[in-house]
Amino acid sequence: MAITNPFIESKLKSPEEVALALPRHVTLGCSGFTPAGYPKIIPPAFAKRIESEKKEGKDFSINLYSGASTGEELDGALARSGALKLRIPYQSNSYLRNLINEGSVDFIDMHLSHVVKYIEHGILPSIDVAIVEAVDVTADGKIYLTTSSGMSATYLLNAKEIYIELTDIHPAELKGYHDIYLLPHHSRTLPINIVSPEDRIGTDYIQVNPDKIKGIVRSSVPDSASEFKAPDSDCIAIANHVLSFIQDEISKGRIPKDYLPFQNGVGNIANAVLASMAKNDDFHEIQMYTEVVQDSVFDLIDAGKLKFASTSALTFSKLGLKRFHQNISQWKSKFIIRPQEISNHPEVIRRMGLIAMNTALEADIYGNVNSTHVMGSSMMNGIGGSGDFTRNSHLSIFMTPSLAKNGDISAIVPFVSHTDHNEHSTMVIVTEQGLADLRGCPPKKRAELIISKCAHPMYRSKLLEYFEKAKELSKGKHTPHYLEDSLSWHIRFLKTGSMK
Repeated sequence: MAITNPFIESKLKSPEEVALALPRHVTLGCSGFTPAGYPKIIPPAFAKRIESEKKEGKDFSINLYSGASTGEELDGALARSGALKLRIPYQSNSYLRNLINEGSVDFIDMHLSHVVKYIEHGILPSIDVAIVEAVDVTADGKIYLTTSSGMSATYLLNAKEIYIELTDIHPAELKGYHDIYLLPHHSRTLPINIVSPEDRIGTDYIQVNPDKIKGIVRSSVPDSASEFKAPDSDCIAIANHVLSFIQDEISKGRIPKDYLPFQNGVGNIANAVLASMAKNDDFHEIQMYTEVVQDSVFDLIDAGKLKFASTSALTFSKLGLKRFHQNISQWKSKFIIRPQEISNHPEVIRRMGLIAMNTALEADIYGNVNSTHVMGSSMMNGIGGSGDFTRNSHLSIFMTPSLAKNGDISAIVPFVSHTDHNEHSTMVIVTEQGLADLRGCPPKKRAELIISKCAHPMYRSKLLEYFEKAKELSKGKHTPHYLEDSLSWHIRFLKTGSMK
């Protein structure tokens, strides 16, 4: 049932009315996080207005900020309008990605934990308008978000004007899932009082000046989350390597028997780890402190193995969302949704000693990891929160299949074409071939482990050949590289379509 009150009724507008009220040159701060809880009605109406008024010779420019990636109705609609000029801090829309890689749209790829400070210190253009999806709004300015927190609180508090898409997709029982807590950035702060994933330190709403709320649009459009895919054989193999390694770490006393909280990135590999954990009798109840929770969490719940999960977004498939709604009241004891600055904050991550599991596009023989750029220059999605967790967790694991493009690309290369996580931050690399524990290893030992454990047999001998050549011809012998050949695999792919 749609929530209403006299304040809501007094603010109701059509999406077209809101679109007409938006400035032609505007910085938008929107809700949404991979892709959950983003506005879906106002952006397409704005794009339609832009298309119409461009024919009259009017020009538009949009800076678009969100928490992370969003859906076609936001990223896609504004990208296709031709007015989008700047996007931060993460995206996954294919049309927008093409505009970024052809140089038509500027994209600032940022650690998610850094975005708030950049905005509040005026490093980035200030927020003109905030547009967020909510499940309820009160007359005194309390806004209850839907399935993501992300950057919404920061945008609402810093925007000059606020517009809300009030959805009836989610039941009112969603109120209470959020824990909104923000840090002051112009003074010294007290410690963040979170020592366990279930700790609450804020409110379940965002308090704003109700006078800033200029319009409310009713919505019945669901999130465009992808359907959950069953893990393939490579994902299962990677998951098995990871779970065996964690059990070995427990046996050596490096991880307590009741575990540390787990963080997992987005995608099939991370989902496969949780799904395999649910089926593995060697694993008992776990806690999660992460930025995105996906359908794989249901496997843990069904197996009685999820104690609690802290996240910045609940990103479920259609079937997953239906199940969440059916259990929404009792699962308040299982989930909490936080602003991304808190979910990704180095202080909290380090204190809790997380086991972080993230994916890589490629890794080189010394452990440098590329998470973002194909062949060194074409942006895929962004670094997201992988850097926040990699640099601050107790144990950081990077996972990737050893091959891509039907074997024409090796994920293990002599030298990464772009570095997001350098060798000093990388602890463990895993492919379906095996696992390389790089902790405590000098560079040449790291290379031996990565080549022997992680590289696909199709490319292993070529990597060994490069390594031997580098040891012979490199002037420095600490981290041997033969620079004339170090990026030759990428160059060969660009010229021929294959690294072979």
